[in-house]
Amino acid sequence: MSLTLRQVRYFVATAEIGQISQAALHLNISQSAVTTAIKELEAMLAVQLFVRSAQGMNLTDAGRHFLNRAYVILRSVEDALNSPLPDYRASGVLHLAASYTVIGYFLPHHLQRLQHWHPDVTIELHEQERQAIEQGLLEGRFDMAVVLTANLTHPDIVSQTLFNSERRLWLPAHHPLCERSSISLADVAEEPFILLTVDEAEQSAMRYWEQAGQQPRVRVRTSSVEAVRSMVANGSGVAILSDLVHRPWSLEGKRIETLSLSDAVTPMSVGLAWHRERTFTPAMQALRDYFHDAFLAPQQLSARR
Repeated sequence: MSLTLRQVRYFVATAEIGQISQAALHLNISQSAVTTAIKELEAMLAVQLFVRSAQGMNLTDAGRHFLNRAYVILRSVEDALNSPLPDYRASGVLHLAASYTVIGYFLPHHLQRLQHWHPDVTIELHEQERQAIEQGLLEGRFDMAVVLTANLTHPDIVSQTLFNSERRLWLPAHHPLCERSSISLADVAEEPFILLTVDEAEQSAMRYWEQAGQQPRVRVRTSSVEAVRSMVANGSGVAILSDLVHRPWSLEGKRIETLSLSDAVTPMSVGLAWHRERTFTPAMQALRDYFHDAFLAPQQLSARR
């Protein structure tokens, strides 16, 4: 077995955060993927890297030593990735549309990296709702979009999902449901529910509620993720939202817990979209290649292992 960059990154995230569940949220992957990567590392190195307890994951002496080496590995990889590529430099203007959730919780980091790797590409960013994004792609006002791909409806819009962000139950700390070994939508239906409406979140939510034959007891509808976060943390109700927008603390500094549900809840899919007849410009190809290398290539490599 060979050491992989995936194993190193998952190890570092767990070491820094101290919990597998929160490391998985940070990495936008499953907890089992993190656990497997750590077990593979420990087997390869023939040492125990963590002491596992109810409070989280604590590094052993061997783990602390390996963490220093892991930082060196990641810095070397980052330096290599940030080196200019002399054989190809895309240029041009890219009119990129994105929805509220994508801009607020996903894009900024990647836009900064794109600017570094492709300094001759100018990205004109447009925040729009899904219907306006589709219309703009069809009319040629937007070259591409980063959207919640499951919400797309027009047959002439092509999409490529980059990752799926699991939707989980958000609870205030010490809520009685935190003690349950299994929680269903029927259990959640008994609680006051805070329903997010932005980016067609209400329509997406009602689909999985209806599939389960249940109905949420909606206390408040809001387009603000931060309002949902604060209301849940303050004990005003519970919510079901994706890992992408989850943060463990509210603005008031109160803890928010997340739990998986036993019922099938469709994840939130994030990806690229464009008009199927659009001819790709160098700037468009640069964007697609970047996201392919950042998200799809690691998934394909993991699937082959």
